[in-house]
Amino acid sequence: MISKEELLQKARKPAEDAMKLHPFYKGKVQTALKCPVRDVKDFAIWYTPGVAAPCKAINQDKDLVYQHTNKGNTIAVVSDGTRVLGLGDIGPEAGMPVMEGKALLFKYLGGVDAVPICLDTKDPDEIISAVKWLQPSFGGINLEDIAQPKCFKILDTLREEMDIPVWHDDQQGTAAVNLAGLINALKIVGKKIEDIKVVMHGSGAANICTARLLLAAGVTPENMIMCDSKGTLHPGRTELKEKYKEKWEMCLKTNGDKIAGSPADAIKGADVIISLSTPGPGVLKPEWIKTMARDAIVFACANPIPEIWPWEAKEAGARIVSTGRSDFPNQVNNSLGFPGIFRGALDVQAKTITDEMCIAASMELAKCAEDEGMTEDYILPTMDKWEIYPRVAVAVGMKAIEQNIARLKLSREELYARAEDRIRQSMDMTRTMMEEGYIKLP
Repeated sequence: MISKEELLQKARKPAEDAMKLHPFYKGKVQTALKCPVRDVKDFAIWYTPGVAAPCKAINQDKDLVYQHTNKGNTIAVVSDGTRVLGLGDIGPEAGMPVMEGKALLFKYLGGVDAVPICLDTKDPDEIISAVKWLQPSFGGINLEDIAQPKCFKILDTLREEMDIPVWHDDQQGTAAVNLAGLINALKIVGKKIEDIKVVMHGSGAANICTARLLLAAGVTPENMIMCDSKGTLHPGRTELKEKYKEKWEMCLKTNGDKIAGSPADAIKGADVIISLSTPGPGVLKPEWIKTMARDAIVFACANPIPEIWPWEAKEAGARIVSTGRSDFPNQVNNSLGFPGIFRGALDVQAKTITDEMCIAASMELAKCAEDEGMTEDYILPTMDKWEIYPRVAVAVGMKAIEQNIARLKLSREELYARAEDRIRQSMDMTRTMMEEGYIKLP
């Protein structure tokens, strides 16, 4: 068994390397051309005077912007830096490395061109206005690392008022990957989603959105209990009514037995606990896990240290344990979801990303692991399985077409070919630039 000190040393290593390599490269993304420049004559096509012709065409029909520009494959990764990773409110400049990292993953795993944009405001109304002003230039918006409760208002308003897909990965991405893992975990233990008792430990944006998606996917509301730092959510928690309307919604919708108490009280008899709370260990107690139902499922997703060590959860009786770390089995990683989900949304020029599209992505992601041969220690694919991303893209695109929110109607085969081509091209381009020395190795 790996000692705690060895685990901590391993957890520190990426940070040590990052402090060496970020200044070496001075950032992780850049602008690259996608059209040829054979000689000076080409400038007359790509810029003046030739460029006036597509400008006039778009002026007559705004949808032609998708044909004449890269809008349809470009998204903005937008943050105000108020909840960056587990670091909290560190500001927009300090959030830039994360947004660049997100852009890197979008490009490499999804073939999506992403631009990091950190806004120098914390005002939710100003953030909403700024994002709406960006709409002509982008095919989609990825919101990132925005504190609650304002993140809910920002997402809900933009989804309602914009006609390009707006997505908050800390909410929707986390929810989609958690659902995918739960789908397969339930298959292994032989339980039905509508029958299980689920405890949501932590009631931040990620777990609230996960709860919403689980309910949409079939979890019985009365069988779900949410907990925050003060205990269970129930109708008696009236202090939440004004400031935290999303929590209050869960107070009224879930916890059919109106259990008022601690997480320990909620967890008794639970089939599943999904924890997105405070880094551990020791946040989830082994003695709590011992009170869960037979074949218990534990998702302890705090980073960098899960709320309980996986072996402790197993020793306490859990059958399946998932964490947010890549060095343990069953990593719940948003990067499994957002590149393919956005790839699918962009390929059909979807107007939004619905819960049904997220559920379709979750089901396909779960199927990817099942097709490989899922086990108790392999309920989700790993990020190196690049084939999952075009599959998820197809599932999302087809659902958007079915829901009549796609501007383009493509067949399943056309969607797969388009997604696979984009993703392969991004990976091949990166590999070629490394081989040719344009990306220098450290």
